[in-house]
Amino acid sequence: MSRLFGTDGVRGVANDDLTPELAFKLSVAAAHVLGEAGAFDGRRAVAIVGRDTRISGELLQASVMSGLASAGVDVIDVGVIPTPGLAYLVESQGVDVGVMLSASHNPMPDNGVKFFQRGGVKLDDKIEDVIQERLDEDWVRPVGAAVGRIKPDSSLIQTYISHLVGSLRGVSLKGLTVVLDCANGSSSVTAVPAFSSTGAQVLAINGQPNGLNINENAGSTHIGGLQKRVVAEGADMGFAFDGDADRCLAVDADGHVVDGDQIMAILALALKDEDSLAEDTLVATIMSNLGLIQAMRAHGVKVDQTKVGDRYVLEDMVANGFSLGGEQSGHVIMSEFATTGDGVLTALHVASRAAQTGKSLAELAGVMHRLPQALVNVPNVDKLRAALDPVIQSEANAANKKLGNSGRVVLRPSGTEPLVRVMVEAATQDEADEIANALAKVVAERVGLSQTGRTS
Repeated sequence: MSRLFGTDGVRGVANDDLTPELAFKLSVAAAHVLGEAGAFDGRRAVAIVGRDTRISGELLQASVMSGLASAGVDVIDVGVIPTPGLAYLVESQGVDVGVMLSASHNPMPDNGVKFFQRGGVKLDDKIEDVIQERLDEDWVRPVGAAVGRIKPDSSLIQTYISHLVGSLRGVSLKGLTVVLDCANGSSSVTAVPAFSSTGAQVLAINGQPNGLNINENAGSTHIGGLQKRVVAEGADMGFAFDGDADRCLAVDADGHVVDGDQIMAILALALKDEDSLAEDTLVATIMSNLGLIQAMRAHGVKVDQTKVGDRYVLEDMVANGFSLGGEQSGHVIMSEFATTGDGVLTALHVASRAAQTGKSLAELAGVMHRLPQALVNVPNVDKLRAALDPVIQSEANAANKKLGNSGRVVLRPSGTEPLVRVMVEAATQDEADEIANALAKVVAERVGLSQTGRTS
């Protein structure tokens, strides 16, 4: 069997690739693997389970809770909640397991199962592999009083909202007008009350989820509506979240997008001013714009780069004691307050920086100049061979040498598809496009797959 777990849990079309039966087996296997690894300390384990707003979450959540309870785990059902909210509750409530049903920014028919272990952190790759290996094993079911209990507790959502507001340590956002695009997703239950509690004037769009409209022309993957609304309302800024609210993009008063790299730059300098940026270091992935690295260098901030995925950003942060990291897509981790990317937390702290400095979002984002970037996906290739092919590597090295300090080339295999992403940054868009297209052609010619699946 190919690997079920991707960079962020197990995803697929709900009730097709991702069936209730699979969700049940994943939960049982996770309970067994984590229990045997000592995560439960010999106690009766407790899990928190939540979901985003897509209709299939009800179906899959029922299967997950049944699987955990059948393995002897007590379950707290918190209902609709952002992924970072669930991670926070796993940590703050001292429970053993968290399971989130969400496919993040994916279309409504998709869904996913994400596991968190004690402390609110995602499972590492090795534990995920063992869970997959044990999906179909025979096991002894507990009976009688040993069967897990399932109890709803939607009040915990307020605990999470209070945590978000408390992270600002009393900073008021009064005087700011903010538009929030909730993507008809999980932030619909947290973003508005959190911002309203700070004194900001809040205008919400796409905040009426019906189970079918999550991410539909809304949120961080469809930011045009937010841009128009911010300008039309004369708002100071806007924030767009994805379906499970673990990422955030921003829009300034003129309707210009402020991406994850610019947001990290804003927060890094804010933390540095507070002497709270651990080791004066920001953690980003290899896909972050070179402009971020240049801007941070100019302000005495080092940038530690990881492979793509917020889990790898967090691993680096934990291993080295760093306090801020994230991705260009808007996953931003502030380790003092969260164990994963948190879109609403990020938005609150960006708005707080504006309130404290008196600067507009455009001024704050202007600390970083984004280099023109070209991204070409090369499909139907042997993505593993691409990293080893001498001709491809020679061409990439030559391009990097040509670009010098004014740009760079990154070749990255997809984590889920047979394709290679060719990313080029350069001084001009034309140069970036030219180099990216030329390298993409080389990749396709050298490791492209024929109809039979063999390298051409």
